[in-house]
Formats: sequence, structure tokens, C-alpha cells
Amino acid sequence: MKQTRKGRAAGSASREATLAALLKGWFRKSARDLPWRRTRDPYAIWLSEVMLQQTRVETVIPYYERFLQRFPDVRALASAELDEVLSLWSGLGYYRRARELHRCAQEVASIHGGVFPAEAEELRKLRGIGPYTAGAVSSIAFDRPAALVDGNVARVLARLEVIEDDVKSTAGLKRIWSVAEKLVPQEEPGAWNQALMELGATICTPQNPACLICPVRDACAARAQGRERELPIVGEKKASPRVAMVAVVVEHEGRFLFARRKDGGLFGGLWEPPMVEARSAEDAKSSLRGAGVAAEAKLTEVGRVEHVLTHRELDVLVLRARADRPWPLETPTTAPYERLAWLERSAEGVGVSTLARKILAAAKPEKKGAARKKKARA
Repeated sequence: MKQTRKGRAAGSASREATLAALLKGWFRKSARDLPWRRTRDPYAIWLSEVMLQQTRVETVIPYYERFLQRFPDVRALASAELDEVLSLWSGLGYYRRARELHRCAQEVASIHGGVFPAEAEELRKLRGIGPYTAGAVSSIAFDRPAALVDGNVARVLARLEVIEDDVKSTAGLKRIWSVAEKLVPQEEPGAWNQALMELGATICTPQNPACLICPVRDACAARAQGRERELPIVGEKKASPRVAMVAVVVEHEGRFLFARRKDGGLFGGLWEPPMVEARSAEDAKSSLRGAGVAAEAKLTEVGRVEHVLTHRELDVLVLRARADRPWPLETPTTAPYERLAWLERSAEGVGVSTLARKILAAAKPEKKGAARKKKARA
């Protein structure tokens, strides 16, 4: 018998209601106890969602807790100096998030009186808040039926609905968002969205999904077709270019020469030992002078550091130099630096990247005892 349009709609609504009930029930029983799940404060939820972008949960938790301790509300964050924000963010990576977080807090404080808007459409007008973060804050903090899509959600929906488009393509993302918007329930939309993300993180994983314990396995179209390991379809990632850099760690009586990058761009607003794009110490000399390294500096090669970023791989030759006197800190002319300072190695109170920490560690002089042990073993 041919199914009527009304019958198909009723069947679809019934499946959607079943999915919502199963997933939310599973989430209430099985969800990990994470600090941002113990609050409905939109500020705390927004902070967690920004930190969790491209970063593992275990890494985020201590940063999240330190941030909330220092900046308990959006006004406290808005009134902070960017250097302090970047200092607390140091080591978490993707530093543009921290700069946008700070600017967004200032917008919420100045434009909205320190109160986050409830609707996803209004949240998206704020600096650095995209569709995903807007959907998360609106649904979890305010119970608005707003959809969201991140990598975990895209994978779950691609399998549930057998979506064969590349999920990172324009067409694939459009289809995934359409499904997400169709499925988000009116009741407890925040629990639904968190359940989708939790399912993708713990059960519906990229390789070897644990279908036997999945709460929605009987409603999964990919599993019914035996295609759960084929989906989602993701295009091949382009190889990252390898970039040669030269960095110099200059020390004067226990203090080190640091250069601050301009806001925006790679490592914007962070402090680091002067570093330029070059293949050798000789090639780097003129650029390093523009970054504050005096011409008379005697440079010694001490090691190499490799650092992988999203779109490039850095191969850094590390040089060391000692300054007999503190060089005058003129405004640097080498891009992208804007300021110089003599700081302690720890550089407390300012933002320093993981790469900068690696460079400083590579330039540490070996203790005499350790050097003798190496020779003895050789």
C-alpha cells in the first residue's frame, strides 16, 4: 500500500521523538561529569565551548577552572588586560580564540550590559561567535531550540541519516545543518545537543564505533546498511607546508629578550624570543637585527624545535646569545613584532606560546654534571 504524505510525516515525527527520548535518557544516565555541565550560566557555557574548539576535554578542564576563578563573570573578563588573558591561555593553543573571547566579553559588557542574549541569531552578532557556539549557548543556557553542528555531531548525523556528501564540503555542511535543525526538539534542546556531542565523543567515534552499546543503534540508517565504518565521508587533508624559522634566545643577567607580536595573525599578542623566517643563522641576521638582536651578538646554534600548527609545520633552528649589557629596546622593524622587553624566563603575566616555551627549553645550557655523564656514556 502506498504511504500517504500525512503518514510519512507522522512516521518521521515518531522517529524524531523516539530519537530524542532515547538520546536524552542515555545522556542523563551516562554523560561524563564535566564542570561546565554543572551550570546554566551562559558565560561559563560560552567560555567552555570556545575552549573546547579543537582541544581535548582533559586539556581544557584546568584552563576552564583557572579562567573562572580569575574572571568569574563576563565583566571581569572584559575589564582585564589582554596580556593577562593570553597569559592564562598560554599552552592552550589557537590563540585567536583568546583574543576573540576578550573582544566578545567587551561587546557583551558594553552593548548588552553584561548579559548574554538568549537567541542564537542575536548571539551570532557578537564577535567570534559562530553558528555552533551560538547554538550551544542558546540551547544549553536558555533552553532555546537552536541546532548546533561540530565534528562529533556531523559524524553522528551522517551515520544516522546516511549522508553521503563530504561533511566538510559546502554541500555536506548545508545538509548536516538542515538535519540538525529538523531534529532539535522543543523540549530540553540543550540536553539533546549535549547528548549528540557526547555520543560522538564516546561511542560514535571516527574509527570502530561502539554500535552494540549505542542507544540509537536501531534507528541508525548506516548501521542498518552495514556502512557505519564508511561514514562520514571526509575529503583528504592537504599536506601542510614546512616552514624554516630561526629563533634567538638572548640572555642578560638572568633576563631574556622577548618580542611581542602585533594583534592578529599567527601568535598575535604573544611574547616570544625573536624569531624570523630563514633557513640559516646567516640568512636570518639582518631580520633579527630588526627584531631587536644587536649586530654584535655572538650567535651559537644549540638545537632545533619542530612545531605542528593547523596549516603549517615549523622547523625552528634555535640560537643562543649572551648580552654583556642590556641592549636599548627600540621599536622593532621586523614584522610582525611591535614591542621588546627583557623578561624573566617564566614571563609571568604575559602570553607565551607552547612553541616559545620549547625554544627557551632548547636553549637552556646543560648542567656540567649532565654534560660529563653524556660524555661518559659515549
